[in-house]
Amino acid sequence: SQEHRSVTQLGVCLWSSVLMTRVFVYGTLKKGQPNNYRMFDSNNGKAEYLGLAFTSQKYPLVITTKDNIPFLLNIPGQGHRVHGEIYKVDDQMLKFLDTFESVPTLYQRTVVQLEVKEWVGKTEGEEKVSPGSITDAFVYTTTMYEPEWPSLPCYESYNSEGDHGLKYRCREERD
Repeated sequence: SQEHRSVTQLGVCLWSSVLMTRVFVYGTLKKGQPNNYRMFDSNNGKAEYLGLAFTSQKYPLVITTKDNIPFLLNIPGQGHRVHGEIYKVDDQMLKFLDTFESVPTLYQRTVVQLEVKEWVGKTEGEEKVSPGSITDAFVYTTTMYEPEWPSLPCYESYNSEGDHGLKYRCREERD
């Protein structure tokens, strides 16, 4: 029947929007960084680049451990407003990212408020997102850090080849 079809179409529409989640990446998953390819490996799920943003609040973004891993410490108000990228991911990719980020032991997935810098994502059914607007996304931060980490140098934008000289060691290269 006509009524059933529209309800089904509505259900499909709601279902797909529920399954897509925004994630803010600030480290090795950004474009041009060592793990960005993982965002586009269909075995991990689906991800779509939406745009650039930075955190509304300051956070310490530090590079540490013998593998020079970027960590966003969950200490709002310290450090810098951190720059990164927003992706829309499906449930499968979100599960992959949770595993990749060792949730909950190494990182915890929390919600962060972001200020949009540039938006390229399609806006089918979503609000028009313009630069300067505020949006929320999941982010991987940590509360499980060593006592000295908050006093390490903080960065506002991560680059594995940056002039900090702390080259990221890919998982495949680690002991």
